[in-house]
Amino acid sequence: MTTEPHILIVDDHREIRDAVSRYLERNGYRATTARDAHEMDEKLRAGRFDLIVLDVMMPGEDGISVCRRLSADGSIPILMLTALGEETDRIIGLEVGADDYLPKPFNPRELLARIKAILRRVDRAPRVAGAPSGHRLRFAGWMLDTDTRRLTAADGREEVLTTADFRLLTALLARPRFVLSRDQLLDITSGRSAHVFDRTIDNQISRLRRKIERDPSAPEIIVTVRGGGYSLAADVEQGS
Repeated sequence: MTTEPHILIVDDHREIRDAVSRYLERNGYRATTARDAHEMDEKLRAGRFDLIVLDVMMPGEDGISVCRRLSADGSIPILMLTALGEETDRIIGLEVGADDYLPKPFNPRELLARIKAILRRVDRAPRVAGAPSGHRLRFAGWMLDTDTRRLTAADGREEVLTTADFRLLTALLARPRFVLSRDQLLDITSGRSAHVFDRTIDNQISRLRRKIERDPSAPEIIVTVRGGGYSLAADVEQGS
């Protein structure tokens, strides 16, 4: 039985697919390629993969749509490839569930480093770094089942969490009333460091607040700490 991580490369440019595949195989990975979302779905039905390298710009269903669809169950980490300078694509990609992004053109060694970082994080925490598994976490009138990722309000209303939402929320739930900087949150949820003017975490916090706060403009659950970062201003109780 093979133990090498199996990577699925989805890109409509054959040269990129083949080059990435060869490079990964030279570095101890198994690699399979797909030219579009349709072929990707066929490969996913036929085999098991540890990570998907997914291009944003593809004919037919684009990478953002694919990422949103796949992140519904969060079973496979996704590294998105974006056009250089397309910051909007990067932000949207992370918001709909991508684990990380890499702008084109890229250095193959950088791609390999990003893949290794994602897989290490997944190995350390099969679901999310710091998140208890097999538990229901109760906080501020909400209940999160960390196995099914169902987030339920006291009145029974459910909110749908993307992979990015889930990672960010569980990072905060694992450290209630503790101030986490943007860099810390980005490292916990994406395994990378922030760049200057990186608004990824701020955008994800805003998205999560719209789902759990009574008034997202005056948050009471996820509060901003000036000069520090963000903190979950609630106690967390665990139950089976």
